[in-house]
Amino acid sequence: MAMLAGLYAPAATANPSISVDVGSGRVIAHEDAFQRWYPASLTKIMTAYLAFQAVKSGQMSLQTPVTMSVHAAKEPASKMYFKPGERFPLDSALKYLMVKSANDVAVAIGEAVSGSEEAFVRDMNATARRLGMTATRFVNPNGLPGSGQYTTARDMAVLAVAARRNFPEFAHYFGYEGFVAGSQKHTNYNLLIGRFAGADGMKTGFICASGFNQVSSATRNGKTVISVVLGAPSQEARAERSAELLQQALTTSSAGRPALNALVPYGAGRDAVADISGSICTPEARKARYEGRDVEGKMVLNSPYIRKMTREPRLVQAPAGLAPASFEVALSRIPIPLPRPTGVLSGDSTPVRASAFSASKAETPSPLGPGVTIPVPVPRPSL
Repeated sequence: MAMLAGLYAPAATANPSISVDVGSGRVIAHEDAFQRWYPASLTKIMTAYLAFQAVKSGQMSLQTPVTMSVHAAKEPASKMYFKPGERFPLDSALKYLMVKSANDVAVAIGEAVSGSEEAFVRDMNATARRLGMTATRFVNPNGLPGSGQYTTARDMAVLAVAARRNFPEFAHYFGYEGFVAGSQKHTNYNLLIGRFAGADGMKTGFICASGFNQVSSATRNGKTVISVVLGAPSQEARAERSAELLQQALTTSSAGRPALNALVPYGAGRDAVADISGSICTPEARKARYEGRDVEGKMVLNSPYIRKMTREPRLVQAPAGLAPASFEVALSRIPIPLPRPTGVLSGDSTPVRASAFSASKAETPSPLGPGVTIPVPVPRPSL
């Protein structure tokens, strides 16, 4: 334990976290909430936010095809490994994004929403400013390491609250336990889903420079709260700290607490982006993370608020292809033939007898001159 404490000391000196009551917008607890930090895959909450916005505005639907471009397919793992040109509905793309944390799909969604990754990043930052995320800058849709990318626990709380308030109809995308795509099964990296009472979201993230990040949400008795934990030393640690914050927020009144949008920035050196790679991605740190696991190599969670999952995860379908057009829709696109007019056809010496397809109105004079008629194909009668 002494070795672990020393190993993770640099991360402990800056331990950004915050918890907020979504309904009132009041802050229940916070620590180093304005310290700039690498968001890692927490970035994908904003990616999903812009996709929800596009659907709500009518620009897209959940069945709009998302195409894997050559550019998007080159993103490193975690990814779905679709080949360039493969398509899938936005509904499935959002499941890949939030459960699997697929970096290639994040870029493909950005391209589908804004036309290009560059345009999407501009939209991400414009939306961040509009929401009041005063110390956040995005450089890509997936949170992979990039120069100039940063956020804070406070800003991630602002985004999480906005997502829950503005798009309640899409909140389920944050809380899936897993999905099935063809023969592939993927479960959520969020260890609170299905294990913490009322847990219903939202997103985890990890890169060496950020450590283990997590934005969580939970709802009990109609009360929804969110928590943000940045820079935890392991998956287990971020889940346990998140559970502690959520439990406190769910069982504490928000009356008299400061409003999230009125929280005054604090902390010396908060504008320098923290980099904790030296305590996260060393061989010693990786070894230490596995020493606390059981004999089967499974994670052990020691929080009193996290129960062991004794059932199989509930998986939703996330088809990788597009549904074929229905036969009825295909038939509806066949042009209906016009009826044959009465009169003398070219080359005939006798008038054509009226039929069930004959027009009842007077014949229109031929543009080729009097006495000259233009043959019209006879339509096939309906069965």
